[in-house]
Amino acid sequence: MGQIISTSVKKIVKEALASVDSISVQEAKSLVENERYQFVDVRELSEQQNVGVIPGAILSSRGMIEFHIDPDSPLHKSEFAQEKTYIFYCASGARSALAAVAAKDMGLKPVVNMAGGITEWIKNSGSITDR
Repeated sequence: MGQIISTSVKKIVKEALASVDSISVQEAKSLVENERYQFVDVRELSEQQNVGVIPGAILSSRGMIEFHIDPDSPLHKSEFAQEKTYIFYCASGARSALAAVAAKDMGLKPVVNMAGGITEWIKNSGSITDR
């Protein structure tokens, strides 16, 4: 007999999206060069290499985000120790919502999720750079 899960990823993502602020790609595009904002790419390395990244984004896969945020972690990234608004994104907005909730739960603030992810960013002619 197989495992029976008690909740679905769809439900978890829906709850994450409801518990974190979100911004549109259009709004995010206006902030990409604003030093008060920091983009955070939580996609896997292969996705970043194949598609590119938003210029200046912190690269931190969803699986490593907590380790990169925690200043006591040997894997801490100093970019997370700044007084900025962190804009999380992934391919479509689901993983970044989960990552933004984790960051928020750890005390990082303010954090927002970019709705539609890099897919919408590219569709709206957002700038991309090679990883």
